[in-house]
Amino acid sequence: MIDLKDIRKVFNEGKAHALTAVDGVNLSLEARQVTVFRGPSGSGKTTLLSLVGCMARPTEGRIVLQDREITSLPERFLTEVRRSTFGFIFQQFNLVKGITALENVMLPAYPLGESHGSLKRRARELLDLFGILPRESSRSEWLSGGEAQRTAIARALINDPPVIIADEPTAHLDTKLSREFMDIVARLKASRKTVIIASHDPLVCESPVIDRVVTMRDGRIEAAGP
Repeated sequence: MIDLKDIRKVFNEGKAHALTAVDGVNLSLEARQVTVFRGPSGSGKTTLLSLVGCMARPTEGRIVLQDREITSLPERFLTEVRRSTFGFIFQQFNLVKGITALENVMLPAYPLGESHGSLKRRARELLDLFGILPRESSRSEWLSGGEAQRTAIARALINDPPVIIADEPTAHLDTKLSREFMDIVARLKASRKTVIIASHDPLVCESPVIDRVVTMRDGRIEAAGP
């Protein structure tokens, strides 16, 4: 589904403090599988995740998504690819303060022009799916850690993307909430979603729901087996 070909990402290229975050990565990611990018801090796993999700462009190499080369697409087309293909779950959840859980879930869908009533119904269905519909009118800063996490997951699913990308999703969660997150990942997999996670958490990397672990160090892939 997603092919990375000779990918390099260099920050501050051409300057004395240039940093090669991803160095010569070749990788194919299969649809409807759960893949984890594992490695220590600074290994390049989060940068690689951002390249896969079209949140950043590689310095060199090509990214092919469903047989379409997307590396050189103009930004306006790349934005549409991101919106239609990927749902993002961030390490800090990135919920917008001052608005409700329901409004946070609806946000990514506003540019699509769907009627407000239809969008609201869909967002409420997602909140209900994750057991937090009673908190729909609560501002994001009033949510517990688990509620914020589930709201962020509902937001990632609002456009029904085929691929879910999660960056260190359990970094700020206790063991119970981390296990709950992996239970949700299992549900996403069962619904035929592709899930790609960057994590060094053993609870994530060793979960039975994971199909493949890609181990990284110094911007390179050390192992890409099951």
